[in-house]
Amino acid sequence: MDVDWGGVLVNPGMLSATDYASVASITIFVALICACIVIGHLLEEHRWINESITSLIIGLTTGAVILLTTKGKSSHILVFSEDLFFFYVLPPIIFNAGFQVKKKQFFRNFVTIVLFGAVGTLISFVIISLGAIGIIRKLDIGALEIADYLAIGAIFSATDSVCTLQVLNQDDTPLLYSLVFGEGVVNDATSVVLFHAIQKFDLIHIDAIVVFNFATNFLYLFSASTLLGVVTGLLSAYIIKKLYFGRHSTDREVAIMILMAYLSYMLAELLDLSGILTVFFCGILMSHYTWHNVTENSRVTTKHAFATLSFIAEVFLFLYVGMDALDIEKWRFISDSPGKSLSVSSILLGLVLVGRAAFVFPLSALSNWRKKSPNEKITFKQQVTIWWAGLMRGAVSIALAYNQFTKRGEAQQMGDAFLITSTITVVLFSTVVFGLLTKPLVGFLLPSSTGHLTSTLSFTSENLGPPKSYLSMLLQNGQGSIMEDEHNNPHPTNLQRLLTAPSRSVHHYWRMFDDKFMRPVFGGRGFVPFVPGSPTEQSLHYEQ
Repeated sequence: MDVDWGGVLVNPGMLSATDYASVASITIFVALICACIVIGHLLEEHRWINESITSLIIGLTTGAVILLTTKGKSSHILVFSEDLFFFYVLPPIIFNAGFQVKKKQFFRNFVTIVLFGAVGTLISFVIISLGAIGIIRKLDIGALEIADYLAIGAIFSATDSVCTLQVLNQDDTPLLYSLVFGEGVVNDATSVVLFHAIQKFDLIHIDAIVVFNFATNFLYLFSASTLLGVVTGLLSAYIIKKLYFGRHSTDREVAIMILMAYLSYMLAELLDLSGILTVFFCGILMSHYTWHNVTENSRVTTKHAFATLSFIAEVFLFLYVGMDALDIEKWRFISDSPGKSLSVSSILLGLVLVGRAAFVFPLSALSNWRKKSPNEKITFKQQVTIWWAGLMRGAVSIALAYNQFTKRGEAQQMGDAFLITSTITVVLFSTVVFGLLTKPLVGFLLPSSTGHLTSTLSFTSENLGPPKSYLSMLLQNGQGSIMEDEHNNPHPTNLQRLLTAPSRSVHHYWRMFDDKFMRPVFGGRGFVPFVPGSPTEQSLHYEQ
């Protein structure tokens, strides 16, 4: 990895000047990550500032110190590398998001989540892209093609709902928590596929054929990437179920899970597909099948390993973004037009607000129209919370912006510099300002005393049993009986039955198909390998 401030350090001992500078830079960066974790822990009880905000602030402070130390030459400890960013930082973040998906909640609210995460993202993409073409293009910020403006639409359609999820109580508002979390992961996948589809086409001359090819390529990328993730996840489950490494060594089954998860991402990149979408669905399949096929020790290990890698990657990302926000080279391009740079950032932020509102409220009304019970409908206050949760921009937006507008972390043209600095500005502002306002806003809209949503979904009955670990609740498929829902709720009318049948059928028929065909082959809950005296056998007896 290249080093940006190697000339500041002195070479002691056997190391060359470059090697010593690299070791010193990495050491300082690791120390900063530790500082982010410690400070984040101290601030956790207040829940006003999460690790993302802490990392950004520490990154900004460190960048300012380095900028003063080097007399304005640089604000970095390490020079940005696209390979590091896309091959090592993003995969654990996206995989863990898929690994954590609460599948029962996800499929119970599947139609609404897809409405928000896929259809809503497309609506937001169209509004932001058209706004960028119609408004930012007139500011004359540099030589930009139509593909750059469409890329801006995809970049700013990707949300980051971490702050809101940290404030929401999944026990008090299970439906709302499920919608915010589910929409977030589907939104990221849709935005990334849109971005890749844009990069594959020459969109200078747009006609009906180009639009058709673009839509076809989008569907191909989405389906092929999803299929690759599903196949890799199922393959890992089958291998571990048949060979059952755990009878000899838990290290081997943990290693095969981690490596095959990463393999799915690299295969997608090799085949020119969306690695992010592939590794996301690989995470879902691994949590549903593979994770249940390993020993109890390996379950604990993989649970914490994936969560830890994702956590460190996110802290690293925001820490770097904080330092990069003060990169003198990027700001030098726009130093003659600070007002224009502020205008671009303000326009983008305004488009994000409008694009988010343009689909949250109409699609919420559509979702409410098909609900059978008033308790299952999304209230206006909950709609405002969902709207607010998607205003913040984070890791995916930054990654896509660097990919589109920089080369080795540096902008090559004035237009690229305007857009990358505006992206950093919007991410900083939305993460810090909106993040700090999240807790008081959610507390005002959804006070803890109003937990009326606890009866909206049947999976809340799972919380009535003995306490379980966080991950066991997170990854369980849910065995709640539909008969309980029918007993507690009044019988719907024929029209309501017709309208609500699709969302129930997705979960119901999938469970039937899964239990009859998939689990006997690929394992999972209830089909784990049986070896006398193994931790798996003990856990089975405990569950029974």
